[in-house]
Amino acid sequence: MDVFDALADPLRRELLTQLSCGPARVVDLADAHPVSRPAISRHLRVLSEAGLVEADELGRERHYRLRTEPLAEVRSFVTGLMRQPRLPEHTLDALATEVRRTTRDRRRAAAAEDTA
Repeated sequence: MDVFDALADPLRRELLTQLSCGPARVVDLADAHPVSRPAISRHLRVLSEAGLVEADELGRERHYRLRTEPLAEVRSFVTGLMRQPRLPEHTLDALATEVRRTTRDRRRAAAAEDTA
């Protein structure tokens, strides 16, 4: 499973946020959400396949914990987006001028129709 696919679901992102505070059992994670424990388990399986969580067997319970290493790919992607060139200020000034000109021309055309 791709990290980005795993992060696409809001519930899975919430589970990761919960796990960022420390390991938790399925029952603890499920208590915070209006979905069943089996549904939470399925989401955790997806997160596990993406390498974002890991389960430790403690007796009969599984304690899930966050693995941040796969998030490096996401961080790299977002950092790359933030490096994209921004529009120069003069480009936005030219756009504002064109919007004003178009608005003025439309008003004149509407006024001419009203007088005709």
